[in-house]
Amino acid sequence: MTDVMKALGLAARSIMHPKMLALTFWPMVIALALWIGAAWFYWDAWTGSLSALLTGTRIADWLPPDVAPRLIHYSALVLVFMLLMPVILITAVLLAAVIAMPIIVNFVAARHYPQLEKKHGATIAGSIVNALVAILVFAGLWIVTLPLWLTGILAPVLPLLLSAYLNQRLFRYDALAEHASAPEYRSIVQTSRGRMYVLGFALAVLYYVPLLNLLVPILSGLAFTYFCLGELARLRERQAVVRR
Repeated sequence: MTDVMKALGLAARSIMHPKMLALTFWPMVIALALWIGAAWFYWDAWTGSLSALLTGTRIADWLPPDVAPRLIHYSALVLVFMLLMPVILITAVLLAAVIAMPIIVNFVAARHYPQLEKKHGATIAGSIVNALVAILVFAGLWIVTLPLWLTGILAPVLPLLLSAYLNQRLFRYDALAEHASAPEYRSIVQTSRGRMYVLGFALAVLYYVPLLNLLVPILSGLAFTYFCLGELARLRERQAVVRR
């Protein structure tokens, strides 16, 4: 896992560069502003809809009549909050992956991999499809696992595991889009998937550290770019040795 730690270290150092600092805060700030604004206007509608949904379930029938309305109301508040968390995370990560990644990749490549040939194996359509698949799978798993959160089973670990999936799925594609060919991309994902999950998990932990989480979307882009371009450089070195 030395390459994972190296990628994290290089990302932490690079994020202090003025060009990266200029990118750092806006993904999370925009995501928070967007969804806090939406919650300001729609909070009552969201909680009311969930309360009505919970009232129509058998759970409401099992509760004492004098307790049920209050318990359902508080459960709806918790559910709305738990659903907002992944939406804010998805929005911030998506902004960083789609808009900031080209800047990040150019920054890393120019300073650390200037000789790495660009084979342009990815497309804009591929990037969009990759982002949509990542978001749909992440959101689906988040919703499906909500009962485990409410019962406390795996509650501390599930957000990290799901965020690790989202991080590696989103950032790996855009990190390699310009430089790797399609076969190279598939090879790197196949051989490095486990380490990408480890890197995604390590970054996911930082999303839950107040203030520091403002830096994490861009830090994630930097870390995955360092990791993926490093893997690509090593892959081409091995192929060159075989050809000799």
